[in-house]
Amino acid sequence: MSTPPDAAGSAHPMVRAEMVCKDFGALKVLKGINLEVQKGEVLVLVGPSGSGKSTFLRCINHLETVSAGRLYVDGELVGYHERGGRLYEMKPREVAKQRRDVGMVFQHFNLFPHRTALGNVIEAPIQVKGTSKDRAVQRGRELLEQVGLADKANAYPLQLSGGQQQRVAIARALAMEPKLMLFDEPTSALDPELVGEVLGVMKSLAAEGMTMIVVTHEMGFAREVADELVFMDDGVVVEQGRPREVMADPQHERTKAFLSKVM
Repeated sequence: MSTPPDAAGSAHPMVRAEMVCKDFGALKVLKGINLEVQKGEVLVLVGPSGSGKSTFLRCINHLETVSAGRLYVDGELVGYHERGGRLYEMKPREVAKQRRDVGMVFQHFNLFPHRTALGNVIEAPIQVKGTSKDRAVQRGRELLEQVGLADKANAYPLQLSGGQQQRVAIARALAMEPKLMLFDEPTSALDPELVGEVLGVMKSLAAEGMTMIVVTHEMGFAREVADELVFMDDGVVVEQGRPREVMADPQHERTKAFLSKVM
């Protein structure tokens, strides 16, 4: 039996994964992931398609249930209660409450097409947290200004570029005041000239101390912003360390082969 990370009053990491496995039928996608992300850190996950990176993010947010192992966010077991050494799945309402503290930005923007940029940002605080509309609008405008879109508050998604839509998606996630942000290849669907504006917002968040886990192939971002770089392949962590050290001197052949293709 593992001890919860905040036992005995010790400081706990923002994210702790203990032998996390995820199976889809006979397909084993995650095969025992052990990771920790400290508060205020930026961890970048890299690896080939199908290595399990996105699935791991989805498990952190309980969009997927783990098949084995345990995941903790800020000291709380994700998706389950533990009693007498056994795990019991949380009720949907409890999961939704827990998920409020974790913001997630996907590859595709998933904005409501019938709502303006501001409308997209204020929807969840009003509907989920019960924030007053006046307060939500005030905060929504602040967040759109933060991501460089103060002048696009009344624009609809189809009137925005891909980069602008992704920045609205980031503002929407931030509107729930998360303690942790997950980014699942947030720039991979963008034209190359739009990538920089999204990465710029993410760099600003990192500088402000937001804890972030980022799945990306943007190695320049990883080198400049990440505290830790993790290379995954075939459902396992192959190598991890300081980004500049891993990139300059990878220790595993699989890491070397991957980096030679993306750098």
